[in-house]
Amino acid sequence: MGRILAIDYGTKRTGLAVTDPLRIIAGGLETVPTHTLPAWFERYFAAQQVDIIVIGKALRMDGTPSESMTHIEPFVERLRAKYPDKQVVWWDERFTSRMAQRSLIAGGVPKMARRNKGLIDTISATIILESFLESREYKDLTL
Repeated sequence: MGRILAIDYGTKRTGLAVTDPLRIIAGGLETVPTHTLPAWFERYFAAQQVDIIVIGKALRMDGTPSESMTHIEPFVERLRAKYPDKQVVWWDERFTSRMAQRSLIAGGVPKMARRNKGLIDTISATIILESFLESREYKDLTL
């Protein structure tokens, strides 16, 4: 059984999170410049077995796609074409940035450190992954 990788895609930076090999624990991995993602995937997938990739789906409050989806959808198409052996799943990412900010505050992270957008992106990816792991959709995939 391979890991599950979560992606909080941004036009400048992309937050990444991953499960342990048994898919029990979700942990923040890192934030990388978005333009370096193809090379990052090559290295990571060569070193780690990943079966499922969860992509944060950027939606507005009314459920319609946000403007950033014009960047995310082509990225996902390229990802699926390059790695057809990996299942790619869309996952609602609404409120993940706010939840990441709140978790930093609750964790007592100093105000200056909370301004680190890369940290927020990594935490957002982790929240996406945790939400997916707790979902019925994930449980249905593993039956």
